[in-house]
Amino acid sequence: MNNKSIYITLLGLSLISVNIVGCKKEFLNVEPTDRISTAAIETDTAVFEAYVTNRYIASRLQDKEGDGSSPGFGRGFEYSMWSSFTDESIYNNDDATWLIQRGQLAPENLGSAGVYWGRSYKSIRECNYALEVLGKISMSAAHKKQLVAELKFIKAFRYQDLIRNYGGVVLMGDKVTNLTDNLQDPALFQRASIKESIDYVAAQLDQAAADLPLDNSSSWLVGRATKGAALALKSRLLLYAASPLYNAGTWQAAVTAAQAVISLNKYGIYTGGYGNLFLTDQSNEIIFARLFTKNANHTHLEIANGPNGYGGWAGNTPLQNLVDDYEMANGKAIADPTSGYDANNPYKDRDPRFAATILYNGAAYRERNVETFIPGGKDSKDGNDNWNTTKTGYYLKKFMNDAYPLQNPWGNAGFQPWIYFRYAEILLNYAEAANEAYGPDAVPSGSTMSARQAINMVRARPGVNMPALAVGLTQTQMRDAVRYERRVELAFEEHRFYDVRRWKIADVTENKPAAGMIITKTGTTFTYTPKIALDGRKFETKHYWLPIPRAEILASGGKLQQNPGY
Repeated sequence: MNNKSIYITLLGLSLISVNIVGCKKEFLNVEPTDRISTAAIETDTAVFEAYVTNRYIASRLQDKEGDGSSPGFGRGFEYSMWSSFTDESIYNNDDATWLIQRGQLAPENLGSAGVYWGRSYKSIRECNYALEVLGKISMSAAHKKQLVAELKFIKAFRYQDLIRNYGGVVLMGDKVTNLTDNLQDPALFQRASIKESIDYVAAQLDQAAADLPLDNSSSWLVGRATKGAALALKSRLLLYAASPLYNAGTWQAAVTAAQAVISLNKYGIYTGGYGNLFLTDQSNEIIFARLFTKNANHTHLEIANGPNGYGGWAGNTPLQNLVDDYEMANGKAIADPTSGYDANNPYKDRDPRFAATILYNGAAYRERNVETFIPGGKDSKDGNDNWNTTKTGYYLKKFMNDAYPLQNPWGNAGFQPWIYFRYAEILLNYAEAANEAYGPDAVPSGSTMSARQAINMVRARPGVNMPALAVGLTQTQMRDAVRYERRVELAFEEHRFYDVRRWKIADVTENKPAAGMIITKTGTTFTYTPKIALDGRKFETKHYWLPIPRAEILASGGKLQQNPGY
């Protein structure tokens, strides 16, 4: 008797997962105990539903990712975060991130950005397999409808990861690729246009939103997709579609998509403080998030990103490029001579989101104030473990939970939710699209607010209370205001990388040097001297999209089209 099962990946498509076992005697036919059998998935409804919910996570394909639990969508809480491929931060210890900052990524070496193609297509194949099984398994029609919608949402999210990194993609439909198929069929490698790709995913999300529940419940637990999650993903996707890089949709459609989320009347701006928003899953602002728990945690953020004087490893260290973009608390840019900015006291009276996001010299943190100054600063190169000293002069504050131990945190940290979608993003999506389509102060037909009103809702968050934008701004001024708000409100949440690309300004922002600050203390006086934190930063036109891994091109026999310039 032979029991054959094979796991093959081609074009990142996980074709089938099985175990090859050959034997002649029945007593050697041992049922594997380290995996669920295909028969159980296809016949046991509880096992099948567990298989479906496990599609929210994916395979670990690279070293130093999935620390504590497997990756989800995007990158999330890894040692090197997606911010460290942008002008938000650099990863202090490289770990294959600096080559991206320096414009050296290639099809043979994408560094820490090299997993999306394979991971996404593997997950899409798994979802298609589940949809195929769902047609045969015994289950109530109503619950089947919800699971179909859930699987379409998961597929759509994987396609979003593909589209926003590579552009037009191969659309697999509901096909489940098997070993008996022609694996050199050109259709397996035919990339659709960006518009075709987005239209397909948007249609999947429409179908998902129609059948997903509005609320989580005891039978549809928090962490599973809802109607709001599907509409939020569509809002982001259509905003991207209308943007200059994509040029595959309309701003009017993006307004409608964002308004669909707003009109649910379910979400709002969290009133417990900007910093606290990222420490709790109990918030009416969160639309969809990944939750973590003991034995299923993420990277221990506090030690991974903490100052060296506290025993931390520095990790994702904010750049001066970002620091300089925070407005003064009066709403004026620091370059404005009337702003009140003091170069000798540069961190005073800034947008409150600055102190909630970045640890700077003198910032209160845990039992003392941060000391990045030299000579003698505890969190400088003169402090303990100075190989972990920040190269930029700053450390990351956002996401850090002071209730978790920083030293020896193992098993007692790594539980913050990673927020995929929150209401502030939707308001900013709406503001951007409404301004581009109708101007700053018009209230579009079928909508409930103007672009300016939407931004002001975000700026008025309790604890932030930035001045409201005044009536009468030009469309260009409002565009700048939207871009500022996304820069600071959504910092470190995996937006900046894609925003500067879709706006087609990355050739400016990503070619600026990776800047830091040297702070010298003399007596009670501090002197601030700009420096280059990482040399060689470079962005070329081809970098608007990632290259498809060379292995995938070769596996297709050259049929899969590479992105231009690679």
